[in-house]
Amino acid sequence: MSGKIYVVNVGTNASHLFCSPIFEDGTFEFIPIPEDRQIEGAHGVQYRDLRSFYSPTEDLSEFIPDRFLDVTTHNDPEFDSFTYGDNCDVNARARALRGVERGDFLFFLARLQNYRKELAELTPLTEFGFYFVGFIHVDRIYRSVTDPLSTLDLEPINLNAHVRRAMTDDSLWDSFWVFCGSSWSRRFKKAVPVTRELCEKIFTSADGSPWRWGGGRTDLQVIGSYTRTCRCAIDPSAPDGLERESVLWDWIDRF
Repeated sequence: MSGKIYVVNVGTNASHLFCSPIFEDGTFEFIPIPEDRQIEGAHGVQYRDLRSFYSPTEDLSEFIPDRFLDVTTHNDPEFDSFTYGDNCDVNARARALRGVERGDFLFFLARLQNYRKELAELTPLTEFGFYFVGFIHVDRIYRSVTDPLSTLDLEPINLNAHVRRAMTDDSLWDSFWVFCGSSWSRRFKKAVPVTRELCEKIFTSADGSPWRWGGGRTDLQVIGSYTRTCRCAIDPSAPDGLERESVLWDWIDRF
């Protein structure tokens, strides 16, 4: 598979009071960030509504503080119909996504917290890591959406968080973008670790220089800093792009 690879940092992180869990066998649950407003009714997804990827009849309440269970989530990306939305026209961290084309990839990076099973209970550890949790192979792009869409146009993206918001308030058709995935899109069954070893092989800074490690920062902090802003991480048309792309896919195959 060929196409530019963009990295998008998603899900709850160090700024939130809870994190997506990863288990000893590499399986994980994805927990999205809170919405910036409460959305009631059919278009709102509360944290108590989230379901386990592996056991859809089970919720994720054991990983979420009780006071957040009735809070609306910004469930994006969503891995049912494979869409991702962002305000690429106004959000500086997402501006690079305006360069995404059909056939490119959005790789989703999330900060996960280790859990260990002790007797019959899962215990959270004070250990965290960055992982790829899935990707969208872009098949269709809705650019700068400012007006309600027709039923036909809406159907492929009606599960997306930005669309759900806009369906409750016309002012929220606020020039957002939505990326729809092809059948090649995947939510990984096991998380793929994003380590210093991998980053040194496939990623560079925006100016093409290697990432700078250390300087009083942990590897986790360095990875978080360099991936805070969405950008094209691998361009196969660049001199070493195909090689770095191959390293990434081989790494994914290992897990």
